[in-house]
Amino acid sequence: MNTLPALDWAIALLIAQGLMGALDTLYHHELHQDLPHQPRARRELALHAARALLYGLLFAGIANFQFHGAWTGVIAGLVLVEVLLTLWDFVIEDGSRKLPASERVLHTVLAINGGALFGLYALQLAQWAALPTALVIADLGWRGWLLDLLAAGVILSGLRDALAARRLARRRPVDNPFAGLPHQRLLVTGGTGFIGEALVGQLLEAGHAPTLLVRDPLRAAYQFQGRVRCITALSQLDAEERFDAVINLAGAPVLGPRWSPRRQAQLLASRVGVTEALVQWLGRTRVKPTTWIQASAIGYYGVRDPGERLDEASAAGGGFMSALCRQWEASAAPAQAMGLRSVVLRLGVVFGPGGALPPLLLPHHFGLGGRLGDGRQVMSWIHREDVLRLIARSLHETSMQGIYNAVAPEPISQAEFARCVGRVLRRPVWLHLPAAPLRWAAGEMAQLLLDGQCVLPQRLQQQGFKFRFARLEPALRDLTA
Repeated sequence: MNTLPALDWAIALLIAQGLMGALDTLYHHELHQDLPHQPRARRELALHAARALLYGLLFAGIANFQFHGAWTGVIAGLVLVEVLLTLWDFVIEDGSRKLPASERVLHTVLAINGGALFGLYALQLAQWAALPTALVIADLGWRGWLLDLLAAGVILSGLRDALAARRLARRRPVDNPFAGLPHQRLLVTGGTGFIGEALVGQLLEAGHAPTLLVRDPLRAAYQFQGRVRCITALSQLDAEERFDAVINLAGAPVLGPRWSPRRQAQLLASRVGVTEALVQWLGRTRVKPTTWIQASAIGYYGVRDPGERLDEASAAGGGFMSALCRQWEASAAPAQAMGLRSVVLRLGVVFGPGGALPPLLLPHHFGLGGRLGDGRQVMSWIHREDVLRLIARSLHETSMQGIYNAVAPEPISQAEFARCVGRVLRRPVWLHLPAAPLRWAAGEMAQLLLDGQCVLPQRLQQQGFKFRFARLEPALRDLTA
């Protein structure tokens, strides 16, 4: 007899391991964390690549062969290496990022499942070890085909992670616009977000002293390796504490669940509530900062006709996004009345390694890209690197004051955006999605995808700001290199 009932259970658990691993990779690593574009994840990606390639060999081997005699030692050795790599992966992950609760739970289930399947498979290997050394073709039926499919997926995932780690290692160094500034003591909100993380990283690299107002100080400690001071309430600041500037980037992502009344209240509280708390702190502090840099958004202008060109003097529009931005800006207005130089950056869609861009690119990676709706809606965008350069300029250029449209000088239609992505990624652009189903599914939030504004950075251009990425195609090539 060459097989034991334990083998059937081990194969069932191996299939479960592969399916759970696919969920972990797609949901946590790709969509939630976007690890392939996070410089801090380079070592983790390299380790994931090694584990995935080893896992792929095990899946394919178990699907197609029985390992008799000395071959049992080879398989046992591969399993031992995989276990050691998994333990090392836990150490690397904990040192580079704070894992969300769902990922920790899934990793625990994967570890228990893995231990059970390897234990059961070891019982079968012990029986095979007494047989003459040979590789015997196995016939597992549909289970073998499924394991082969999982093996191919795991190997492809490992290759992707290896290429991502290599790309991150070779990525061009980014100029730090804060390096030449006098030493700054800064109070920053939104410092763990998509823009804030890059901002705080560059501030620390340049030797400045940011203090972050955060909800989750442990997450911030992971993100910045314990190099930044964090507070969870403004009451933790001493009245005599000195800051040179406030940078207010706080705000929950607007793209997410439908804009129900509860969701709208959350979006308002994350912006207006935090800003009002900052203004109240500003009234209490004895030594006031000199500069207040405030984030806003071009949603201020509401939904506009594609042919209407908007500058900083254009009127506000209608709808929830416009109301949100108007209240956000109004909540920060008292800072200027208290004598601070106030700079408000109305941000367009910010492109970078994370944020809105990866979800927009995802269907194109699979050859399923196309325009949304009629494609005439205008996308006013900006590269994250130019946002950071704008914040640095706002800190040291005392002539900057008031409202600025933080967008690249060449807005683009959504249809041309899709065509440009197709050229950059070398993918077909054919799967055009009609507007009606998207509006039905997303409600008013669909405006973010199906409507737009042609916004121009008139004041920045008048004041001589030079965009590093003024055109879309070079920006996309930089971010997908």
